[in-house]
Amino acid sequence: MSSQALYQAPENSEQTSPAGLKAAQDSRVTPMMAQYIEIKAANPDSLLFYRMGDFYELFFEDAEIASQSLGIVLTKRGKHQGQDIPMCGVPVDRADDYLQRLIGLGHRVAVCEQTEDPAEAKKRGSKSVVRRDVVRLVTPGTITEERLLEPGRANFLLAIARRRVSDTQWCYGLAAVDISTGHFVVSETDALGLPAEIARFEPREILMPDVIHDDPQLSSFWRETRASITPLSREGLDPASAERRLKEYFAVATLDAFGSFGPAEITAAGSVLFYIEKTQIDSRPVLNPPSRENAGAALAIDAATRANLELTRTLSGERAGSLLATIDCTVTPGGARCLAERLAGPLTDPGMIRERHDAVEFLVDNADLRERLRRILKRSPDLARALSRLSLGRGGPRDLACVRDGLFAARELGLELAIAPNLPRELSANAQKLQSLRTDVADKLAAALADELPLLKRDGGFIRAGYDTNLDELRELQQDSRRFIAALQSRYANDTGCRTLRVKHNHMIGYFVEVPQNVGEDLLKEPFKDTFIHRQTMAGAMRFSTQELGELESKIASAADRALKIELGLFDAVTQELLDLSSDVASAAEAIAVIDVTAALADLAVRLDWTRPIVDTSLTFTAKEGRHPVVEAALKREGTAFIANDSDLSGKDAGHILLITGPNMGGKSTYLRQNALIVVLAQMGSFVPAKEAHIGVVDRLFSRVGAADDLARGRSTFMVEMVETAAILNQATARSLVILDEIGRGTSTFDGLSIAWAAIEHLHESNRCRALFATHFHELTALAERLPRIANATLKVTEWHGEVVFLHEVVPGAADRSYGLQVARLAGLPTAVVDRAKTILNELEKSDREHPKRALVDDLPLFAAQVRAEPVKAPQKDSLREALDALDPDQMTPREALDALYRLKAQR
Repeated sequence: MSSQALYQAPENSEQTSPAGLKAAQDSRVTPMMAQYIEIKAANPDSLLFYRMGDFYELFFEDAEIASQSLGIVLTKRGKHQGQDIPMCGVPVDRADDYLQRLIGLGHRVAVCEQTEDPAEAKKRGSKSVVRRDVVRLVTPGTITEERLLEPGRANFLLAIARRRVSDTQWCYGLAAVDISTGHFVVSETDALGLPAEIARFEPREILMPDVIHDDPQLSSFWRETRASITPLSREGLDPASAERRLKEYFAVATLDAFGSFGPAEITAAGSVLFYIEKTQIDSRPVLNPPSRENAGAALAIDAATRANLELTRTLSGERAGSLLATIDCTVTPGGARCLAERLAGPLTDPGMIRERHDAVEFLVDNADLRERLRRILKRSPDLARALSRLSLGRGGPRDLACVRDGLFAARELGLELAIAPNLPRELSANAQKLQSLRTDVADKLAAALADELPLLKRDGGFIRAGYDTNLDELRELQQDSRRFIAALQSRYANDTGCRTLRVKHNHMIGYFVEVPQNVGEDLLKEPFKDTFIHRQTMAGAMRFSTQELGELESKIASAADRALKIELGLFDAVTQELLDLSSDVASAAEAIAVIDVTAALADLAVRLDWTRPIVDTSLTFTAKEGRHPVVEAALKREGTAFIANDSDLSGKDAGHILLITGPNMGGKSTYLRQNALIVVLAQMGSFVPAKEAHIGVVDRLFSRVGAADDLARGRSTFMVEMVETAAILNQATARSLVILDEIGRGTSTFDGLSIAWAAIEHLHESNRCRALFATHFHELTALAERLPRIANATLKVTEWHGEVVFLHEVVPGAADRSYGLQVARLAGLPTAVVDRAKTILNELEKSDREHPKRALVDDLPLFAAQVRAEPVKAPQKDSLREALDALDPDQMTPREALDALYRLKAQR
C-alpha cells in the first residue's frame, strides 16, 4: 500500500491496535476485512474512514471511539476470531460534518477511498475486493474544506526546530503554513520569546521532534497549549535534507531568492513540507514561497497577555466581545484573516507602521473611493481558499465560480485604484498586483459555467449550454430519451394491439416492455417472438425486452457517461490553466485582503471618531482622551457615554510608572487595558480611540490583569499571578509597556504589599519600562515621593445620599478610601452583613486614629533602605504593639478576632 504511518507508533501499539490485527493471515478473515486490517495497520494513529459505497465505515476500536465521539449508533458486522466486529458509519455526503467534530476533539482521520471501478474488480473474480487506499490524512492543521474552517481565521500548521548557540542557549526556528490559503512564513526566536511567537500564530497543530517535545523545560508548555501536538521522527529533520526538500518543492536551485534563512528556520520549513506531503499523499497544495520575519519585527505579546486583553477571544473563549470582533468591519474572508493576523502581530518598525497609517488616512479622506472599493469587495469571495482546494483536487464547480468572481473583483479594484491620484505606498503596491493580473481566464469561466452549480463536479451539469457542441448533443439525447421511449411504446402498442402496453425501467433489467399476462402469451408466438424476448413472468403480467430497446438504453446510458466525461475534462483543463497562474492569483488574493483591511479600518475610524496616532522611536507614551474600544461599543449599545481619560508615561531615557489607586468598579482595569489596546491598534496600523496619541514604539507588551486559578495544573490564583508577574519582571525592556493590576492581593496583607512594593522598584530600577500599576495597597503611593519616575493617579468617586457614585475619571493623586462596603452593597450582600462590616470598620478606624502607626516606610526598613539613604530608627518598646505582633489573624476565627479586638481596646 502507498499509505504510510506518519507518526511513531507507541511501544504498546500492538495492544492499542484493533483486536486481532495480526490475524490478517488468518484464512478465516474475509478479503474485505483483510484489506481493512492491512490499511489500518499502516495508519495506527488515525481513525480509518473506510469507503463502502455511499458510507465511510469504521470497525473495531475506531468504531467504538467514533460512536462515542459522534453520538452515532454502534452496530456489528459479522465476526472476527470468534468475536463480534464493532462497526459504525457516516454517509459520504455528510462526512465533512463528522470530520469537523472529530478534528475538534483532537482525532486524526485517514480517508480511505475506492481506487478502482467495481466492474474492474469483478473481472478478477466474483469475490475480488475493490482496491482501496488512503488518499488523505486529515489533521487539525491540514484541513481545507470550507465547512471545516472559520472563514475569518487562519488555520496554521506550525513546525518547530532548534539549534544550539551556546552551552545554555537554543535558537528556535518556526515555520507556519496555512495550506487552505498557501500562506507560508518562517521566523526565529530564543527560548524566552518562543511562547509569545507561538501565541501570535495561534496554530491548530504543532509539529516538533521528540527532543523538543520531551524537553523538561518546555514539556509543561506543550501540555498547556490548546493546539494539537504532533511529535515527528528524526526523518528529514536535518538542515541539509530540509533545504533539499524546499528546493524541490519550489523548483529552485537556491533559497537565496526567498531570503536569508538560519539552519533552524530551514529545518522547520522542511519539516512542515515533509508533513504536508505525507498527509496530502498524492496531492500538492499551492504554497507561497516562505517569507522570513525578522526577529523583533512584531510586537511580542505572550499568551497570558493576549488572554487578559481579550484580543481575539474573551476570557470565556467567545469571539463576540473581543477587540477583534469590535474592530472587524471587513467584508471579505481574506480581509478578516488579514485583520486578525495584523492584530496578532503588530509591527515594531515605525516606517512600516506609518505606511499603513498613510493608507488608512487616504481612504478616510476619500470617502467616495472608500465606498466604491467596499461595494466591489463585498462581491469578492474567498479566492485564496478556493484556489487551494482546486490545487489539491478537492475543488468543485463552485470553487471555479469563486475564482471567477474573485478575478472580476480584482480587475474592478485595479481599475478604481488606477484612476485614484496620489495613492500612498501600500495601496499603490497592491493596486499594481491587481493591474498586472491576467483575467482572461475569468472571462472563460464566465462563459463556461452555468448559472446554477452543483457542489460536486461528479454530479455534472455545471457547463453552460452552448459552450461545447458535443456536450450539447449528448445532453439532447439524454433529455429526449423520454420522447424516444414514448414513441417506441406507442409503436409497440399499435403493433400488438395492446393499449395497456408500457415501456418501463428498473435497475435490475434496465428498460423492458410490460403487458398483461394474456397478451404476453401471444407475444411468445409468431409473428412477435422474434421481436419480443421474454425476461420475466409476474403475477398478472409479463416482461419482454427488444433489440431496439436495448440499443436505445445503451445510447442513453452512454450519453450520460460521455457527457460527464466531457464536463470533467473541461473542468480539469480550466483548473490547470488557473494553477499555471497560481502565484499571480495568490498575490491578487493577498492584495484584495490588504485593500479590504485598509478600507475597513478607514470606515471604522470615520464612524467611531478615531485618530491617527504618531508612532516613532522615542519613549513617549501619551493618549489624550483615550477610550476602551470594546467597553465604549458596549456602552453605546446601551445609550451610555464612555468617560475618556488622558494618560502620560513618557520618559526620555526610561519610562514612567503611573500608580493608580481607587475603588473596585471605579474603572482601573478598564483604564489599564485601554492604554494597552491603543498600543496594539496603533502598531498594527489602525487609527486609535483617542483625541490624540503619541506612541514611542513598544517592543513587548505585558499584562497581568484579573484573577483566575488553574487547578488542573495545581496552580492557585496567587500562583498564576506570580508566574505571570515573574515573566514580566524577567523579560520587560526599557521599550516595553507593562500593565499590572492588584499584584499581591492573593496572599496575606504584608506578603502581598511586600511583593507589590518590590515589583514596582524592580520595574523602576531594572526594567525601566513604561508601566501602569493599579493597586489597593494605598501605602504604595508613598513611593511617588521617593522614586522620580513614579506618579500617582486615582479614579474619582463621590457619594450621594449615602450611595457611592463612580465617575470613572482618572485624576492626579491617591485614593484615601476603597469603598469596599459600598461595592459589597451593590453586589447584593445581605444588609445585616454590610451593617455588621460597617460597625467593625468603624471600630478598626477609630482604633487606628487613636493609636496611629508610624508611616509604613518607617516600619519596613528593608524597603526604606532601597528608597532613601538615611538609617531607619528602631521602634520603641510598646506593649500594645507587642500584643498586636503576637496575634496571627490568618489563624483566627472571626469570633476570636473580635474578642482579641476588645482585649486590645481594654489594654490601651
